[in-house]
Amino acid sequence: MAQTTYLELSEDSGSAHKFYEVILDGNQMTIRYGRIGDSGQSKTTTYSDAAKAQADATKKIGEKVRKGYAPAVQGGRAPRSVTRRQIVSQSSTAKTAPVLWKYRSGAPAFGIFIDDDVCMVGNEKGTITVLRHDATVERQFQLPDGVKCIVADDAWIYAGCDDGNVYDLSGKVPRLAYAIAPDIDIYWLDIHDGILGVSDAKGGVCSIDHEDEFLWRRQGHGASGWMVRCDATAVHHGHSRGVTSYDWRTGDELWNQPTNGAVLFGWQESDSVYAGMSSNSVLQFHKDGRPGVTFRCDATIFSCAAAPDGRYVFAGDYRSSVYCFAADGTRLWKLGTGCGSAYSMQYHDEKLYIVTTDGSLTCIDASETAVRAAEQGVVPEYVDVKAPTAMRSVAPSTTVEVTHDAAPGDGVVVECVQEGSRLRIRVVSEGYHQDWQVQFPKGIREPGARYVVSDVREASRGGFYRAFGDIRKLV
Repeated sequence: MAQTTYLELSEDSGSAHKFYEVILDGNQMTIRYGRIGDSGQSKTTTYSDAAKAQADATKKIGEKVRKGYAPAVQGGRAPRSVTRRQIVSQSSTAKTAPVLWKYRSGAPAFGIFIDDDVCMVGNEKGTITVLRHDATVERQFQLPDGVKCIVADDAWIYAGCDDGNVYDLSGKVPRLAYAIAPDIDIYWLDIHDGILGVSDAKGGVCSIDHEDEFLWRRQGHGASGWMVRCDATAVHHGHSRGVTSYDWRTGDELWNQPTNGAVLFGWQESDSVYAGMSSNSVLQFHKDGRPGVTFRCDATIFSCAAAPDGRYVFAGDYRSSVYCFAADGTRLWKLGTGCGSAYSMQYHDEKLYIVTTDGSLTCIDASETAVRAAEQGVVPEYVDVKAPTAMRSVAPSTTVEVTHDAAPGDGVVVECVQEGSRLRIRVVSEGYHQDWQVQFPKGIREPGARYVVSDVREASRGGFYRAFGDIRKLV
């Protein structure tokens, strides 16, 4: 008769919300894992005899128990609530935008990240595709659940997912960086200097530190909160009744500005935040709370972005149109996407990148010459980008490479220590604050283990380090 061991990890204080099941049947072992309430993923391994199967099962169960998993009754906990934005997208009546290339990701997409080197799209199937600016596909990640957003924090890139986890994409494989409390139905999140801001379905907002412990948690002035943006001093929250700014450390309210309509998206630049509104506009607020310019559109706005320091402001509506405004609110142009409504967008180097309801990452030439030609009906023939058929997606992993030596200049040595119920990471190498914690992936921590990290960098706020680059276990 098959033996089943069912474990769950679910802490209301802010950890994960997932299960791990081992089924042992003779010389076969089946492992099933995933988010509580879902069917999850499974893998069956056949061994030469039952004793070897039993030994490996015991080892894997022990590893999970050491990480905080505990026996549970399946179905005893409710699954994490997940709300996904739905747009009944309509076709645009405007002229078509000058699209340079388009990559179809295979599912509606929210996550977008663009920098000098790469373009990234993350969709509701959990697939993140990384492309170069020449429209070639470089690599893919496969995360366990739908991607909410992709955000940059200095040298780190993170993806927030429907499973409540935030994954660090900065190394060779995705690593679990934050695990958000299971009672939070995440709408949006942002990270600055290792501090995470999260807005939720009930209009709440919270600030979470580098060890995914709450700094504070507040119920906002409105209901659903689709906007959260973090900077060096504040967490800016957009909700059904306006925009509110909170001190990132204490949660004290800094200012609140009511709006006519609900905030459905948010963007920030150095001195302003921009709120995409249900009332057919994008509203600018200075970071001291003063209202700024109103950018008037023709339909409900589901995404917005700005050029550096607000030189241009962009918006995407539910009718599959995108807009460009001057900083003073003058509308410069409106064009159709040709690929659905923009869930998210980002401007970079005279190009507007959007991810859409049909799952496309689309590169639009936003230069004045290209836009003027498009307004006359002249657009380039775009490149329809395909991912190589042999490409394998990289999944999050708790496996770590090993090394037997840490030569000088080969990286920084850190150690995992047990403090109560938590596993903390401290620097061992000389020249560092050895009493400071290190922000370090959750899934590979083992009590007493030492690791070699490519680098650890002091947070701008001070008080803790952040692991960067590749990680190897020192044995």
